[in-house]
This record gives sequence, structure tokens and C-alpha cells, in this order.
Amino acid sequence: MKSVFSVIHRPIITEKGLDQKEDNGTLCFEVNVHANKREVKEAVEKLFKVKVASVNTSSFYGKLRRRGRYSGYKADWKKAYVRLKPGEKMIEYAENV
Repeated sequence: MKSVFSVIHRPIITEKGLDQKEDNGTLCFEVNVHANKREVKEAVEKLFKVKVASVNTSSFYGKLRRRGRYSGYKADWKKAYVRLKPGEKMIEYAENV
């Protein structure tokens, strides 16, 4: 198994992510592009000491970006929506404002 910190990169703190957290008990993370659902589940359970009900992932391809006459692509990345089991304590990584 990969290291916990090589699987989970950072929490995604957006309006949609915070709404999912409040309404559905679902956390949103940016994860390694090569990580599968099982690795994400094990990493979240080990890191935050909670029980995970389900994991949904979504892959995004890097967009073309230009700086003057130079162009390049942003990196590909993957997002994971992690739903906690009922009764689990919600992880606080951002306060809703």
C-alpha cells in the first residue's frame, strides 16, 4: 500500500465541497491520479480514524494554458468524494462562513 500522504494531497475547500460536507456527510479531497477507490478509503480511515461508507472519484485532464507565446498544459488531477458512515464524527478542515 502507498503512504497515506502520497494518496491524499489536500482537501478541496469550495462552496460545492462545503455544501456536500454539511448536507450529505461527504468530504472532498484531491488525490493521486493513480490511486484507486480502495486506497483512498484506507488512507482516509487511517489518517482521520473514521469509517468510510463509499468513495466516488472523478478524473480531470489538464487544460492548455498560455503565457505570451509559450503554451503548456496544466497537470491532470483526480478528485475523490468520501462519504462517511452514519454516526461518524465529521472532520473539521474548514469552517463554513
